[in-house]
Amino acid sequence: MKKDVSYLKSPDLLPIAHKDKKIGTTGFAMMWVGMAVVLAAFAIGGAGVQSLSLTWVVIATLIGSVAIGLFITIIGDIGIEHGLSFPVYMRAPFGTLGTHIPSIVRGLAASFWFGINTYFGSTAMNAILNVLFGFDNWFVCFLLFATVQLVNTSLGIKAVERFADLAAPVIILISVWMYISLSDQALAQGREVWSWIESPVTGGAAVSAFLVVIFSNMGFWATISADIPSISRFIKAPQFERSWLKRNKGTLIGSVIALPLTQTFMVIIGGVSYIAVSNYDPVVALQEAATGLILGILLLMIVLAQWSTNVSANLVPAATIFSNVGGPKVPFWAGVFIAGIVGSVVQPWSLFNILIPILLVVGGILSAIIGILYCDYYVLRKRRVNVPDLYEDHGQFRYAYGVNLAGLIAWIIGGVAAYYLSTYSFLVGFLVGAISYYLLAKFWWFKKYSQAEILEPSDEKYLGITVGRDWIIDTETEKESVKEVGSSIE
Repeated sequence: MKKDVSYLKSPDLLPIAHKDKKIGTTGFAMMWVGMAVVLAAFAIGGAGVQSLSLTWVVIATLIGSVAIGLFITIIGDIGIEHGLSFPVYMRAPFGTLGTHIPSIVRGLAASFWFGINTYFGSTAMNAILNVLFGFDNWFVCFLLFATVQLVNTSLGIKAVERFADLAAPVIILISVWMYISLSDQALAQGREVWSWIESPVTGGAAVSAFLVVIFSNMGFWATISADIPSISRFIKAPQFERSWLKRNKGTLIGSVIALPLTQTFMVIIGGVSYIAVSNYDPVVALQEAATGLILGILLLMIVLAQWSTNVSANLVPAATIFSNVGGPKVPFWAGVFIAGIVGSVVQPWSLFNILIPILLVVGGILSAIIGILYCDYYVLRKRRVNVPDLYEDHGQFRYAYGVNLAGLIAWIIGGVAAYYLSTYSFLVGFLVGAISYYLLAKFWWFKKYSQAEILEPSDEKYLGITVGRDWIIDTETEKESVKEVGSSIE
């Protein structure tokens, strides 16, 4: 009689082998071009130019985007080095059962963002169809748009990358056209986009407004910087490469160059849109500024951008999390559709003005998880991970009934601090979460529950791609093994 496979060993959550890493450096950069075009980025620009000039908003956005890009790359090494997804590695700092609590929070947030972005894209799609054919039913567009995205994502990461490669050049070209159109509309009203400010502030108020823009950009991407391993585990990287910079070159170029440039340009469009029509939503602005075919082409960018954002930044992470919760009975494609259903039933069109502020707060609270991941992976384990035990029901990561209390307590402390200091939520959550976890894990929890890779810090036993290892998990028995890539070559 065949033994049941542990829910920890869901096939879609097993470590990705080197040969199965399909995303190249250019592909990941193109994914960022699509992911960064979201309504929240436009909102940051629109809010920024109410107090600062667009020039200062751009400087603050670049600072915040580069900073969060570095955090994304740092955490992304978990996927690069070991081929592990976010919810699987979270078994280390939270336990095999405890991982579900913060992971589900992130999964729900990703699902809600999917609903919001799909609604935003469906309004643009409806506007296009209205211009071209006189069709006017945004809800039908919502259902159609959601279905197409879900099917695209369920086909796997390579399908996601291929769509990004197709959409990114179109998004770039149309974005430039959109900026020119909105700038012309603003100039027609006597407003020079790079100097106009609605209510200028000076002194300390200006510094505060500048910092708000920085941390708004960081807080918004806090969610993806936590679960970036779910994507980075598919990114190609050189084997036997001990240089962190060389090993993470692909994610660095995407997260520290492509993300900041795209994010900044979208913030500019949001700012120019607000200057032109007092509304940061470019769909509204474009409908006032353009007509006919030109309007249709401009709105096409919004549709493609929401599609690209959703499949990479929301559906892939959410589906991976839901698959982790459900085990082998919930494959990746099923997780994709669960995320789509959850994101739709909350009716984002009705809760639009409430959901975005809530999700930005959640992003700040999730920043504590980034601090915990950093501390657990880099500070305590020194990037060495006893990967086979992550898939064991009774391995070292079971802790107390499947829960690592050090991680949960540190998350609560960091999350509360981030909530009450919301202006600087990302930095506060990261630092408080990391410090709390370090103290609790090192001087309390890991004294009760020893960790093999900390007691015996062996690179050969506990590193992955750096030593040319593919982690192989035996799903048929309780035994695991590792495969040394190239070890059979003589």
